Amino acid sequence: MKNKVNVAIQILPTAENIHSYKIIDAAIQVIQESGIKFMVCPFETVLEGDYDQIMELIKKVQVTCFENGASEILANLKIHSRINQDVTIEEKMEKYG
Repeated sequence: MKNKVNVAIQILPTAENIHSYKIIDAAIQVIQESGIKFMVCPFETVLEGDYDQIMELIKKVQVTCFENGASEILANLKIHSRINQDVTIEEKMEKYG
């Protein structure tokens, strides 16, 4: 895919003796450091950019969750793509700004 896509990722980690927010915070830090455009929302984080780069980042996010104490994770993804046009966060949010 050549155009920008939006991917929403929701991570639901399971861990013993570790609050899930700690694991999610580590995942968000990996996203922040990636250079990929993102928006953190209450139930998911939306990523914008190249499809392959985002999928690599999602893999890193999952590894990070395990490295930070998750014994299991459920990752829900929503992907919005178009054949001949970018998908942007702004176009979805501009009327609410």
